[in-house]
Amino acid sequence: MTGDTTPTGPLPPVRHWPATDLDGTDFDPVLSELMREGPVNRIRLPNGEGWAWLVTRYDDVRAVVNDPRFSREAVLGRQVTRLAPHFIPDRGAVGFLDPPDHTRLRRSVAAAFTSKGVERVRGRARGILDGLVDELLRQGPPADLTGAVLGPFPIAVICELMGVPAADRHAMHTWTQLILSSAHGKEVSEGAKREMSAYFGDLIGLREDATGEDVASLLGAAVGRDEVTLEEAVGLAVLLQIGGEAVTNNSGQMFHLLLSRPELAERLRSEPEIRPGAIDELLRYIPHRNAVGLSRIALEDVEVRGVRIRAGDPVYVSYLAANRDPGVFPDPETVDFARSPNPHVAFGFGPHYCPGGMLARLESELLVDVLLDRVPGLKLAVPPERVPFRKGALIRGPEALPVTW
Repeated sequence: MTGDTTPTGPLPPVRHWPATDLDGTDFDPVLSELMREGPVNRIRLPNGEGWAWLVTRYDDVRAVVNDPRFSREAVLGRQVTRLAPHFIPDRGAVGFLDPPDHTRLRRSVAAAFTSKGVERVRGRARGILDGLVDELLRQGPPADLTGAVLGPFPIAVICELMGVPAADRHAMHTWTQLILSSAHGKEVSEGAKREMSAYFGDLIGLREDATGEDVASLLGAAVGRDEVTLEEAVGLAVLLQIGGEAVTNNSGQMFHLLLSRPELAERLRSEPEIRPGAIDELLRYIPHRNAVGLSRIALEDVEVRGVRIRAGDPVYVSYLAANRDPGVFPDPETVDFARSPNPHVAFGFGPHYCPGGMLARLESELLVDVLLDRVPGLKLAVPPERVPFRKGALIRGPEALPVTW
């Protein structure tokens, strides 16, 4: 990428991207077309105003998200074209901060998401998961794997890491589902976000003198030292809580794929040593979300692949497209458990790399280990095409996963 402002030819057409609901691991056909048409396109999403650039090649995606000339903070006050009607940035939210403020805020909770911090919850997470599987086996088949295991497990783990009491987990789950769905309308989703924010405001405010290792205690201590504001701390807590529960949908897609293609599950059962690499490949392959996430604004003219992006233009990147770039991942439509290297960007890249990536990977490893080993006959109870997937969801996943064994 360069800052050259030499004319680079006609603009690509603006493509309407309806972002329709998709089932299973079906790859978005509109995104596939955009990838074929060129590395830099223009799109219009269902909500917001105008159009935005879309960058899809792996190297370009990593370059854009790591380039300070593309700003998240500059989105504030802009009605950028977007997927959800309620997906409007809040001032001070970590997702819409640029360095150094973004770096300062993330530093306040970094200890909880390091290898040591995540390992701190491994034993408790394994215990929670074993308890859920004990109950699954006690109840017997058939069962809804989402309702019995894939839903409650990530909720319990992220609440454990956040310092949210067990009695409040149900409320957290309800708020998160409303925030992550566009099906209920903007007012309902924004109301849920306000309620979750008020909850974390109270929780963090009570822990300004805390010395605990959970996120609420770390944020409370940082507020007490005037390193972050309470508003910033609450915004970060909401983002982390919502992101933690996204594992439900991601793992639902993962197991839908494994059980739809039993040869994949059987290989992981018989070759447990390949599971870490296989999970990376599943993370690369699974289309985690609908359309695209958060936009950025170009602060100056920047050239990407011969296309001039002007100062003030909104820009999206697609990590899903980057993970299917054939220049980086040969035969990208194939699930290859032996793929190496596998530098996928399922958790993002650059300053806004998902802070919970290591935790999500731990949870995925535990789910694969426990479910494949303890329920060796696990299989779908219905044909794969009859598994109901969530409608109007920003993060894709099955609403229920009927299984038997």
